[in-house]
Amino acid sequence: MNRKKIVVIGGGTGNHTTLSGLKDQECDLTAVVAMTDSGGSSGRLRDELGHLPPGDVRQCLVALAPDDRSTALLARLFDYRFNAGNGLLGHSFGNLFLTALTEITGNTATAISEASRMLAIKGTVLPVTLTKSTLVARLEDGTEVVGEANIDQRSENLDVTIDYIYLEPKAYAYPPVLEAIEGADALVMGPGDIYTSIIPNLLVEDVAQAIRSSNATKICVCNLMTKPGESDGFKSSDFANLLREYLGTTEPLDYLVVNSAPYQERLLQRYAAQDQFPVTLDLEACADLVGQVVQAPLLSAGVYIRHDPYALARTIMGLLNSVRAGRRSVRA
Repeated sequence: MNRKKIVVIGGGTGNHTTLSGLKDQECDLTAVVAMTDSGGSSGRLRDELGHLPPGDVRQCLVALAPDDRSTALLARLFDYRFNAGNGLLGHSFGNLFLTALTEITGNTATAISEASRMLAIKGTVLPVTLTKSTLVARLEDGTEVVGEANIDQRSENLDVTIDYIYLEPKAYAYPPVLEAIEGADALVMGPGDIYTSIIPNLLVEDVAQAIRSSNATKICVCNLMTKPGESDGFKSSDFANLLREYLGTTEPLDYLVVNSAPYQERLLQRYAAQDQFPVTLDLEACADLVGQVVQAPLLSAGVYIRHDPYALARTIMGLLNSVRAGRRSVRA
């Protein structure tokens, strides 16, 4: 059986979720990671040392680390965050480790490669770019919000929507990313913050074109909840439509994966207090945007509304197995 080559495009916890579930499936995984994080530990290291932000890369490395005892402790160490200490408070050990490796090896790509070897990860982690670039959002009223963290945690003028986002300066694709996209059997975009984790990858020169040109099955995993200041009032079609817009295509994506499991009312109430609401599935509007909407129970158990990594992985692999068997559905 030929192993499917799957490229997961995004950043942050979204990539972590998808990769965690897929790493034990019969596939060869590549994570393409946004490099615009400007907040928290990553932002501090970026500002103080001038390196690319390591946080999203760290999360992908941890997600792809084997679950066996020999590496589990090392993976936990990478995720450890200092809660005290002058200068250490808030820093992730993994971020500091990757920064130190960058200093020793001389570049980010080699540092990631060495960390991947140490963790014996099941796959490959690639920064979408090695260009130091800043994410900028232009709002509908003409205001500009500079920096991924400021866009992600916007607390003012939340009623003013984002018009578009761009990178300053222009960023250029890390060549292995384009090679991975070209050779992929499937490209998975999402879940994750649409403007700050997923689309920033598509803003890098040649990445959107590579995705458009790829013969891979293109899968969008829809977010579960809206986010204030970023995706207020979004329905499932809005996520698919934004991806097509920034990909520069009118062609439909192949699949849109959405959750069908019911939400717990107590969790909905807690999220509503933070102005976060379930993303509504609008099937009719999705008809021209995607080849097929796939509904599956994807909720994880717990106190947060999140995708279950293993349910999501089974759904993705089921789609790819259907494609391979020649049973791909026509457009809805």
